[in-house]
Amino acid sequence: MSVFPATAAAKSAGRGSPTSAARPAARGRRSAYWFIAPLGLGFAVFYFWPMIQTFYFSFTTFGPFGGHTWTGTDNYARVLRDVTVWQALGNTLVYCGIGLLALPLAVVVAALLNRRGLRGVAVYRALYFVPFVTLPVAVGLVWNWLYNGDFGLLNEILGWFGVDRHYWVSDPSTAVLAIGAVMVWSTTGYYLVIFMAGVKSIPQDYYEAAELDGAGPLRRFFTITLPLLSPTLFFASVICMIQSLQTFDLIYIMMGEKNPAVGDTQSVVGLFYKWAFIENAQGAAAALAFLLMLLIAGLTYVQFRLQRKWVHYG
Repeated sequence: MSVFPATAAAKSAGRGSPTSAARPAARGRRSAYWFIAPLGLGFAVFYFWPMIQTFYFSFTTFGPFGGHTWTGTDNYARVLRDVTVWQALGNTLVYCGIGLLALPLAVVVAALLNRRGLRGVAVYRALYFVPFVTLPVAVGLVWNWLYNGDFGLLNEILGWFGVDRHYWVSDPSTAVLAIGAVMVWSTTGYYLVIFMAGVKSIPQDYYEAAELDGAGPLRRFFTITLPLLSPTLFFASVICMIQSLQTFDLIYIMMGEKNPAVGDTQSVVGLFYKWAFIENAQGAAAALAFLLMLLIAGLTYVQFRLQRKWVHYG
């Protein structure tokens, strides 16, 4: 029997501690796996497995009454040779470039709404955010009325200044820009909310110190707000690029099927819809979708590589 019972008990407990400590850790890991299992299962069923199926079907050709046969790389050869694919890709890249214009606009508005003493910020934020949560069908129908060449509100306003009427979404020279403007209008509110949260996280001490040193609003914006907002701006740019490259519903609603400028405004996803559900060319559509996925992955990788040069994590 030990002279110091408490010390002996402590040594005995110390010898058993590794095993006893490992058990709660193992249980904690199992609990974590159970928590992420629904998300992982959903990702596997609704994202990973369809991606594998799309890749497989891109090497096949479907018959008019179902069934498919292996045709190798014929679908990829068709996609690369088809002129409409390159035109749709060019239109999609233009939409992506126009869509990115929503980011600087949202940054400026977020900085203006973050001014001290400004009242009604919640109201302004809600007004900017409403277009984003509005259904694309409703947005497309309203803007079709605004763009209408015969009785549209835009032509009425321009007529006050002597500008002739114009068919904005029927003219191939202006249709892409008209759709891009609607994209910017409908997504600015989403990025505004993100940037306002980012601006709120910047310590006010930086602005007060710069103001004491004589820095004006523009100087504070370019030397404090933009550098410290760069991580948020990087996140928003990735999301904006991915969404712009997948745009379809707004274009489909605004252009319709009988518009003479349909071919000049068609996106890659729009061409995928045409091949898969109208022309019964599911194999070529699968190849086009898989190449679009590779394009998005490649551009996202480039963004992550370039962010090291301009994103500041302070």
